Amino acid sequence: MSTAISPRPRFLSGKRLFVIVASQFNAAYVQGLIEHATAELGRLAPGAEIVLYQVPGAFEIPVVVREVASQKKADAILALGLILKGQTDHGDNLSRSVTDALQRIATEHGIPVLNGVLIVKDETQAHERCLGDQINRGTEAGRAAIEIVNVMIALRE
Repeated sequence: MSTAISPRPRFLSGKRLFVIVASQFNAAYVQGLIEHATAELGRLAPGAEIVLYQVPGAFEIPVVVREVASQKKADAILALGLILKGQTDHGDNLSRSVTDALQRIATEHGIPVLNGVLIVKDETQAHERCLGDQINRGTEAGRAAIEIVNVMIALRE
């Protein structure tokens, strides 16, 4: 796993729509992801509209992502959440299910879906990846969203 955030992509101009679908579970950590993703999107696509939908938990993220994707209005959708591994396989199963659903939605609808639903071992990893600045996955999701939208614009021109 990378310990540094990727370099910033080129700025994105024009009217763009980014939708964030975020879990309310593990709220403090997910809020950190939301804040970092929103800040990065704002820096790299200053004219963009950013819409946030919050759902109860990670398992509910794909159904809202699918609804947003089916409307064909968003340039990219960022799915943000945090799953803390427990002593059972539940976290791994949940993570796999969400990941598979998000990828299927992206390919079926042709709209980039950034998977920022993290699965971490403990609260130290959660803090580093959600609240810290060095390897913040919210920042990474924002940058990746800009990068993939730039690619999609180029492909569709």
